[in-house]
This record gives sequence, structure tokens and C-alpha cells, in this order.
Amino acid sequence: MKKIAGKRKADETNIDLTPMLDVVFILLIFFVVTATFLSESAISAASSESNDAPPPPNQDEESQNILFEIGPNDEIILNKQPRPIIPTQVRSNIDQLKAENPSASVIIQPNNNSSVSTLVMIMDAARQAGMYNISVVEPPARSR
Repeated sequence: MKKIAGKRKADETNIDLTPMLDVVFILLIFFVVTATFLSESAISAASSESNDAPPPPNQDEESQNILFEIGPNDEIILNKQPRPIIPTQVRSNIDQLKAENPSASVIIQPNNNSSVSTLVMIMDAARQAGMYNISVVEPPARSR
């Protein structure tokens, strides 16, 4: 019996994928070996290390910053005033102090026992008032 030439050619046209797979695996190994893996570092907001560095020198009254202290019961104290302020007064106080000193920045000093929601509320109020230089500092060390 005679075979048809077209049928015979169709049977012989198989493509061998083994060399292509070898090249792909070699490239994969090359890129995995040469890739640099970044390790992300985070800062600790409440460190237990003591800081013996002296405080920075006092600046003039013109560059006075706006200091918010958050107490253990989430009371908010503005610029070391004797009476705490209520959360609804935060934005108006920031507006007033920013009008007096536009170059001032907001410094927030939370207590270790205060809630994060109070900290975020003060940060949001400062951003809404147009203050974008906001710093969070750790509470002062307790005396033993």
C-alpha cells in the first residue's frame, strides 16, 4: 500500500521543546541568583533606650512649635497649659496658633497608655488645618 506524501510529512513535524525548557530554567536560575532582596526596616515608636543627649537649645518665640501631649486617659494638653482641651477644640487651636506663627510645626507626644485614635485625630486635625510638618516624639522617661 502506498502512503500519501502529505500524511507522512505531518507525522514527522514534531517540535522538541526540551532545549527551550532548558533555556527557560537556566534564565530563571540566573535571575533568582542575581536578584537583590531588600530587607525593609521599621522604626520603633516607643523605644526603651535612654537618650542621654542634651535637649536642643531654645529657639525664639517666633519659631515656637505647637506641642500636643496625650495623657494616659487620652486627655489632650496643648503647649503645657494646665487644663486639657477637648477633641473638638484641637482644630480651632491649631488654626489660631498657625495664624500666629505660620512656620510652626506640630509635635505630638503620646503617653504609653494613650490610644492611637487620639493620636490620629490630632494628626488629622493638623492636616486639615494645613500643617504638614507633624512629628511624633516618644514620652519622657519615667524617673525611678
